[in-house]
Amino acid sequence: MKIKVNKEELLGAIGVVGNIVSGRATLPILSNMMLETKDDTLKLNTTDLDIGISCELPVHVYEQGAITVPAKKFSDMIRELPPGEVVVVVRKNNQVEIEGANCRFKLNGLPKEEFPKFPEFKDKNAVLIQQNDLKEMIRLTSFAVSYEESRYVLNGILLEISGHVARMVATDGRRLAKMEKKLVQASTKDLSMIIPIKAISEINRNLKDSGQCSIIDGVNQVLFNIDGILIATRIIEGEFPNYKQVIPKEVAARTKVKTADLLAAIRRANLLSTPDFQAIKFELFKEKMVISKSTPDVGESREEVAVEYGHQELMVGFNPQFFIDVLKNLNQEHIELEFLGPDKPCVLRLHDYLYLALPMRL
Repeated sequence: MKIKVNKEELLGAIGVVGNIVSGRATLPILSNMMLETKDDTLKLNTTDLDIGISCELPVHVYEQGAITVPAKKFSDMIRELPPGEVVVVVRKNNQVEIEGANCRFKLNGLPKEEFPKFPEFKDKNAVLIQQNDLKEMIRLTSFAVSYEESRYVLNGILLEISGHVARMVATDGRRLAKMEKKLVQASTKDLSMIIPIKAISEINRNLKDSGQCSIIDGVNQVLFNIDGILIATRIIEGEFPNYKQVIPKEVAARTKVKTADLLAAIRRANLLSTPDFQAIKFELFKEKMVISKSTPDVGESREEVAVEYGHQELMVGFNPQFFIDVLKNLNQEHIELEFLGPDKPCVLRLHDYLYLALPMRL
């Protein structure tokens, strides 16, 4: 194999695929990146056996071929080369020469036959969604994912597709986030899968504010095609909890509040939280909400926030982080919260979004 490519373009492609490579991989080959030419393109591919990422870029190909190289070393070498064109040549015994202006590296590679194959997806019926819609769905649900290994089905986001609608749901058992968006066109079949949070992070990292993303399901895996960047991931096997059962019916007793004011007050109260004393107190009155926090051996805080609320006075405790996570990601100037009772959840509903947080004992 012999190619010539612009340094910055090659670095960009390495950045796309290199994020999932671990220096502590169980198999040495998983620390490598595969480089393979096809016609006038170079294909880069990495995998950790759960996620595979592939992308292509146009290059000048003198000789076709393939090789795998240590991902971090190769990335570091390309980064330190002078600006301009880079020539990569594979010699006998899998030795790779990397040449820049007045500079040359040699790097030992491994043959492509040792590298795991990128999964194949036979179903050509792709589900199409706008990239900015998928990005928003991830932004407003991913923080509710559980990281407890014992609850592995909650270590990802549920993606449901039916008709014209795509839905994402995440929960850690104490809060729940659900968002729906319209697909570019109706799906020919219903899909339901749990996508691991690591794969979600990689998908989100590559999404842009324009263009479409196609989703193709396979056997225990799913493929996301984002402008030619292919991300294939295993899905989490198991049954996601029936989230519909825990969503309460909408109530008229809502509290209207300015999003930025509520977020700032909760952040200030959260300064006094400790692992043993997390809950902050919400007290609802006709035209104000009092947010307070008292932590033994630390201190106290009390703050009033203007609200519109014309119902029964109420006192309830919540984990402040559950509110901070959602409020900092909202674009609405004002929101309406449903406080359902002293031992009941708080619900936020928007036209395509629902967020629910369970209370804590004060």
